Formats: sequence, C-alpha cells, structure tokens
Amino acid sequence: MTPAEPDPTALAQHRLEQWRLRADGPAERSGDALTLPVRTADGTPALLKIGASDSEHLVLRRWGGDGAVRLLRADPHERVLLTERVGPTTLDALTDTEACEIVAGLYSRLHVPALPRLPSATKALRRWADRLDDLDLSVPVPRRLIEQALALTRDLSADASEVVLHGDLQFSSVRAADREPWLAVDARPVNGDPHDELAPMLVHRWEDYAGHVRDGVRHRFWTLVDAAGLDDDRARAWIVVRMVRLATGASGANASAAVTRYLAIAKAVQD
Repeated sequence: MTPAEPDPTALAQHRLEQWRLRADGPAERSGDALTLPVRTADGTPALLKIGASDSEHLVLRRWGGDGAVRLLRADPHERVLLTERVGPTTLDALTDTEACEIVAGLYSRLHVPALPRLPSATKALRRWADRLDDLDLSVPVPRRLIEQALALTRDLSADASEVVLHGDLQFSSVRAADREPWLAVDARPVNGDPHDELAPMLVHRWEDYAGHVRDGVRHRFWTLVDAAGLDDDRARAWIVVRMVRLATGASGANASAAVTRYLAIAKAVQD
C-alpha cells in the first residue's frame, strides 16, 4: 500500500514553527504546490513554498536572484523553499507583446552554463525519439509530422550546446516584485538548448488566439525570437519537435483538443 502524500498545509505549519516564521497572508494552491506569504523572525517578507520541483533549489542558488526570486532557505529533501516575496500579479496582466518582450529579456539572464546535477532535455528527447514507434497514441498524429520531428531531433541533438533552462517560463511563472519589476518563479529546470525555452509561451493563454491562431502564434514567436536575438530556424525546429512530442503524449478526455492545439502551433511557425 502506497503511503499517503503529506498534507501541504500540515507541512507548512510545521515549517513555520521550525524556521520561526509567521503567516502573513492567505495560502495559494497551484497543482501540487502551496505557497504562503510569511515574515521571518526579523520581519522580512518572504514566501514559503511547499512542493517545489526537485531541482528548483539548485537553479535558484545558481541564479542568485538574477532574473529570478532569491532563495533564502531550502530543505530539498522535503521540497520546501523560502524565497523573497513576490506579488500575485503575473504576466497575464499584460498584452502578448509586452509579456513576450519581458520573457525574452529573462532568457539571457537565466540561461547560465549547464549544471551537472540537472537532467538533459536533449537526452530525454533522444529517448523519446528512440521509442516513438512503440507508443500507443490516443489521438493519431500525421506521419509526416512525426517523420519531420524525428529528422529534426537527430539534427538538433547532434550539435546541442546546453545551458540551464527554466523549463516552464510563461505568463504565470513570471511575477511582479519590488526588487525588480518582474522575476521568474516556479522553475522546472533542465539543461537544454536555449531555443528550447520558447514553447511554453506559445502554448499558454490559448484563449487569446481565438479567431487568429496562426497570426497569434507567429506574433508571439517572432516577438520572442527578435527580442532575445535567437536563431529563428533553430527556434522553429525546436518548437516543431516539442509540439509533436506533446501531441504524442496527450491522453485523457481532452487529448483530441490538446493535440489539435499542439499541431496548430507546429504548423503556424512553419507557414
């Protein structure tokens, strides 16, 4: 029998006592994580996070507050972090152009040299390509796109130069702060090609594309590429590969709609 997952609220209460913190606002739940505004013993405003990603503490230490929240304390074993306080406002408050320009400005700051303890996104992609023919797809993906993605995977992985990637840098993972206008939060870090960081910004806030998916995707793509000074051909290739990989992994009741979105993005960046 699998033991029950610890209650995040109980873990937060325990950590408040252990680290001499006091709650300073309502908790926020997002997926498996819980964040709670707190104040330290000397009154410093901070955020307590229960359920951080496995390697989040590593990259926060490495970034040292440059483009991301500062790490104040961590218990990696329990996946608990104490960081500087950021506000509730995310890039969802901004237009597509404004949000893409801010995210593009964070790329060069967060893309530091690869860390040995992080998994390689490029190697994970190769493993996906190797077992692709054995996958039982819930929703069919056009064979020509699969063949294209396999060819691109071979080309991209042959000359990949990896850096640290945030792993999920998009509208809701950048928050307003006092120290800087915007800081990255909620990293799911991997080592990877810097051009492999764009996909989340094209997938999220899908409802904004209503009636103009192709133009909306292309606008975000070119805003990110131009503002960050990236190679558009390489960025395009990584997005195609990512979208096909997501499409081949889609499952559940919403799989068909998800696959439609992923393939629409793959097509839009190539039109």
